[in-house]
Formats: sequence, C-alpha cells, structure tokens
Amino acid sequence: MPSTKRHYYIDEAGDGVLFNKRGRVIVGSEGNSRFFMIGLLRVEEPTRLESEMAELRRSILSDPYFADVPSLQPENRKTALAFHAKDDLPEIRKMVFDLLHDTMGLRFYALVRDKKSVLAEVRRLEVKRPGYRYHPNELYERMVPRLLRDRLHKADEIDIVFSQRGKKPRTQALQQAIEKARQNFYRKHKIKSDSSINISVGRPEKYGGLQAVDYFLWALQRLYERGEDRYLKYLWRHVRLVVDADDRRERGYGVYYGPTTPLNAAALDWRE
Repeated sequence: MPSTKRHYYIDEAGDGVLFNKRGRVIVGSEGNSRFFMIGLLRVEEPTRLESEMAELRRSILSDPYFADVPSLQPENRKTALAFHAKDDLPEIRKMVFDLLHDTMGLRFYALVRDKKSVLAEVRRLEVKRPGYRYHPNELYERMVPRLLRDRLHKADEIDIVFSQRGKKPRTQALQQAIEKARQNFYRKHKIKSDSSINISVGRPEKYGGLQAVDYFLWALQRLYERGEDRYLKYLWRHVRLVVDADDRRERGYGVYYGPTTPLNAAALDWRE
C-alpha cells in the first residue's frame, strides 16, 4: 500500500477572553466576542492552493483599480502579504471566496464554544477549586484535542500547521494537545493512531492554507456573531463538520452540523 499524507491548517476566530484586567465579565461586550471557534481545513493540494492564492494576490496588486489602497501597501503588512478576511476590501474578499468555492480538495471542520457557557463552567470551577484562575489559553488547549480527536488516524503522515498565536511559542502545549487527542480517540474507539505527525506554527503569509482557513472561520463567525449566513452558505460545499458544543438542548455533547444538516441563521434563532 502506498503511504498516505494529509495536510491540516488550524486557526481560530474570536477570543477566549472572559474578563477584563479588573476581573469584570466582558463576554459579548463591544470589542469582545460572544463566541470562540477553532477551525481545521484539510487541503489535498496545498502547493497548488498556495500558488493560486499568490497569483490572485499578484493580479490584485497590479490592478490600477486598487492603486493607493492602504491595506495593499507592503508597509502596512496586510493584504499585500496575505489574504485576511477581516482586513481585505469587500471586492477582494469576494475574489478569495470565489477561489475557495471553486477549489477542489478542501474539507472544513470546526468547533464552536459559546463563551456564556464557558463562563458558567469557570464559575463552577472557581467554587470547586479554590484558587483557580481562568486563562484564555486553556480554552484553546481544551478545544484542540476535541477538534483533532477523529482526524489523527487516517493517514500514515499528517502535517499540521497552526496559525501563530501571540509572541510566545506554544509548540509544547500543542504537542500535548495532540497527544491528548490520540488518547481520547483510543479511549472512545480502542483504535491506536500510529500516524507520524509533524507540527508547525507559522504566519498566514507563509501558508496559503492558513489564509484559506481564516476565510472559512470569518464566514462562520459572521453567522454566529451577526446572524449573516450567506458567506458560509457559499462555502458550504466544503464543510464536513461544525460542532456547536454548547447547544445542549437535546444532547450533552452539542449539535453536529454537516452536509446533511445545514447550519444557517434559522438554526441559531433559539439563542438570545
């Protein structure tokens, strides 16, 4: 049997911050997200995707229509270096969405947490464990194993590229999260994962896959934070799984959305 290899790109949207520096709850307030989500994009041909995104960016930079646009100036370190949905002009965003819509071999997975539910969990822990203090990194590091749990045994070799978070390297924490994902999968299925896993942490300008997963997450975030579902609908052909972990109205593990269970604004109407 020929060896198999998979390429995963992982990023986040929103933040894990629950409190300000004075300890006051700021979930959902201006400048703070209500939801925190982590996304994984599997890319079958990462080199081709990188090439196509680089060619699109070159064509935009040479287009006189976009002359003097601040986000396209290299010194501003935005679209001139990498596509980033939050910073890109609407016209440019549409071009990137078109490229992703038409690209074959993309599969998107995501895990979404409602920070109001996370806050309730933290309050229970504070009572149960005197001296406990929440840190935003712990939410991220708890979510990564769940997102990866069923993705680490399906190839001989797996390359995982995490988008860089902050200035401090957290490779060791990511390795621990991946090992936890392996252990969780074994406990659930009694199947051992022998895949060789390569971990990288990088910036979007180096990896087209990170730019792509950013767009998927931006579309998902617009739905959860603003109720706008048209962006996610446009990319839905590539979505394999979105876990809404805090929709526990029927099941304790949340609700799973995928190809046969569409996620749209109507599905989230029950939330405040």
